[in-house]
Amino acid sequence: MPGEAFGLYTHQRNNRTRSIALIIGLFLMVYLTVWGVMLVGYGYVGVPRGRTVLNFVGQRFWAWLPFITLGTAAWVLIGFRVNVALIEAVSGAEGVTREAQPKLYRMLENLCISRGMVTPKLAIIQSDALNAFASGVNDKQFTVTLTTGLIEQLNDAEIEAVIAHELTHIRNGDVRLMVIAVVIAGIISFVGEVVFRNLGRVRISSDGDKKGSGFAIILGFAVIAVAWLLAVLIRLSLSRAREYLADAGAVELTKNPDAMISALLKISGRADIDNVPSGVMDMCFENDPDDFADLFSTHPSVTKRVQALVQTAGGRLPQAPPGPPKISERQTLPEIAETSAAHGPWSRPAPPAGG
Repeated sequence: MPGEAFGLYTHQRNNRTRSIALIIGLFLMVYLTVWGVMLVGYGYVGVPRGRTVLNFVGQRFWAWLPFITLGTAAWVLIGFRVNVALIEAVSGAEGVTREAQPKLYRMLENLCISRGMVTPKLAIIQSDALNAFASGVNDKQFTVTLTTGLIEQLNDAEIEAVIAHELTHIRNGDVRLMVIAVVIAGIISFVGEVVFRNLGRVRISSDGDKKGSGFAIILGFAVIAVAWLLAVLIRLSLSRAREYLADAGAVELTKNPDAMISALLKISGRADIDNVPSGVMDMCFENDPDDFADLFSTHPSVTKRVQALVQTAGGRLPQAPPGPPKISERQTLPEIAETSAAHGPWSRPAPPAGG
């Protein structure tokens, strides 16, 4: 089953390994991107006659390598220090005080106390969407962000389940991993966008003492495209098992799988936050799959998450009749609702017949 793919401590250890690998990958992709940009640039403006663009760019690249490395390291450090502020800026999130949201703070603190965690900060996005996410890379930065739509449309037990899900992401190291991925995707996307937006303004030089190269330009495009594709693959490489484990962790914290199922059903199809970058949506509680189903989604579908909670955590869908669950991978949520029941260590007993 999806929820049984990884153990908690194995997942945490794998996340630490992935974090190191992603940082190394960031440097390699930056090198690749800079090389591609240089090929495109010198292919257009030209290099001294008697020199090839490839040879000239190769020499310049190795000369600039120490500065590229220092710049990339500075980007990582800045990203780690200001990631919460950047995410708040692009998402419109605003920090809230205990006085402004005493009930939410009590939920947050009670859940953290039960696991000996430092209580994260709390932020809110003014949006009708139903969603939430955690951000930060250390105890001083960790922040749980909720939308106003989620606060208004979910009941207390469901909100508590969502908060517990985000706390599990923090506890498991998923949040730090996603921040690194956002840093990688951000720098590659930014460089690629700048290059492709300005291509039409320059023509290949073939006059005077310099000579351009159409081959170098095509090769540069290809290199930049490969770097962008690698950035996408890094996002896809972040195992969807993290969402199953965060759902399971929320059930462990709240002892209420039904609340998590109910929250997922209410949020499904209403999670898209307007004007929020895809990198931030990847960090959210739910990120609705696109038209290619969930093939290129960083989250498993709500149907699969509900199936995992029914089968492994004893959860029930609302008003589900008693009986053993008989769920196939291809069943829809209405079909699950007709066949699922309460079984498991945290489920509530089914009501008596006629009661």
